[in-house]
Amino acid sequence: MEICAPFAGIIRYHVHEGQRVDTGDNLATIETVKLEAPVPAPGPGTVDRVHAQDFSDVLGGDVIVEVRP
Repeated sequence: MEICAPFAGIIRYHVHEGQRVDTGDNLATIETVKLEAPVPAPGPGTVDRVHAQDFSDVLGGDVIVEVRP
């Protein structure tokens, strides 16, 4: 499943490719002007791919992580 950024900002990952995650685990944080939003895993799985580098800019709706069941 593809996980998208909720809004534009700077991304900071909390996982790496190949890592197992459970429902609700924090995959990344998107930060913009004095606002931080966690990006939780919607279900259990394995991080298949991260689409950006740490501390890079992303736009709202950009795919940031792929998790496979």
